[in-house]
Amino acid sequence: MLNQIRTSILLLSLFTVLTGVLYPLFVTGVSQLLFPTQANGSLIEQEGLVVGSELIGQSFTDPGYFRGRPSATSPAPYNAAASSGSNLGPSNPVLLDAVRGRVQELHTLNPTQAEPIPVDLVTASGSGLDPHISVQAALYQVPRIARARGISETNLRSLVERNIESRDLGVLGEPRLNVLRLNIALSKSSPASKGDR
Repeated sequence: MLNQIRTSILLLSLFTVLTGVLYPLFVTGVSQLLFPTQANGSLIEQEGLVVGSELIGQSFTDPGYFRGRPSATSPAPYNAAASSGSNLGPSNPVLLDAVRGRVQELHTLNPTQAEPIPVDLVTASGSGLDPHISVQAALYQVPRIARARGISETNLRSLVERNIESRDLGVLGEPRLNVLRLNIALSKSSPASKGDR
């Protein structure tokens, strides 16, 4: 029996060191060598300062910026420590009221826009952190942003087109735009609006 206990302790120690220390160090080292940007959070820098991550959305409320998908995280939007969806089903009155409120807000912000509102501007993603919007969602916002910044819609549409990310591996997902990167490009190409963000 002592022999079995000794063997068990030896195997437990061996696998603790192997899977709890060596393997994580190996994976961390390989990821730092091969994918340093991704391994460090896919951070976006502007003028030497970190302004966000490619992987986590941010709240933009100023009319002169593109807005992302609504976030269902709490206590604040885009809270990476509380990543989750609302878990509300499509017939839940709370979800329906939230979507109606977002639709009303978008109609108020975009009174001249006759196009239908893209669904990703009124519904949160499963994680509540989605940093991307569809091409349609970006184009829907063009008249509002052009009006707020005093720039032409044609130039703004060109900016959107230049910032479209294609499908992963050419076939997975849909073309999309990273809202933070798009807003950084917008700030560089035209004067800032009166508000902050």
